[in-house]
Amino acid sequence: MTAEADSGADPFLGGLLRLHQPPRGAHRAGTDAVLLARLLAPRAGDRLCDVGAGTGAVGLACAALAPGLRPTLVERDPALAGQARANATLNGIDARVLVADVLASAAERRAAGLLPDSFDVVLTNPPFFAAGAHRASPHPGRAAAHTFAGGDLDSWIRTCTAILRAGGRLGLIHRADALPACLDALRGRYGGLAIRPVHPRGDAPAIRVLIAATRGSRAAPTLLPPLVLHGPDGRFTDEAEALHRGAPWPTP
Repeated sequence: MTAEADSGADPFLGGLLRLHQPPRGAHRAGTDAVLLARLLAPRAGDRLCDVGAGTGAVGLACAALAPGLRPTLVERDPALAGQARANATLNGIDARVLVADVLASAAERRAAGLLPDSFDVVLTNPPFFAAGAHRASPHPGRAAAHTFAGGDLDSWIRTCTAILRAGGRLGLIHRADALPACLDALRGRYGGLAIRPVHPRGDAPAIRVLIAATRGSRAAPTLLPPLVLHGPDGRFTDEAEALHRGAPWPTP
């Protein structure tokens, strides 16, 4: 890539990936995207879908770490989808970008190219809040990323399940206090859940939860050791720093 094409792009994964993002104040991919991208470690040949992709951070990060992986990036906002497409080009990644509403009817999703049982891996960072459940950001893009305009988490997970093949893997990140809602949405659809809380500091409550699950599995859930993001000095812990540079999750 040229210096001109790369100007103004944010480095991800220690510079392995570079992304143009919306201006400050809008929703911008960061630590959540890095953690989600490292959650399942998809491989070249996997059919991977990043649902609610925004500018493509999660799916493109997976592709940067697994050369030959061709991600599908699904985003309802045409402007963000265009930015995701440009970011794929910037990084030399062959990605398929679909403009589709995750909460639309099955017929509408199919017309947009989002077909049932068509992916091995689905990664998603769903909106964190139901409409009216919190004070929405005054920035339209940030509000749209964080708040369901219609539908809810269960509807979102239903779509993720519909496009995932039987035995396929789902990875999601959400607020830690939304864990009960996540478990409700996954119940009867997934098993073998691996749940990892994410804490800002070792002495602070969890702020995020990462969940990996297998469609149709009946295996018991596992609660994994927590990830602590920052040490007493405010810097990333060694584990968090390694993940931000593209290292895999350590073996529990």
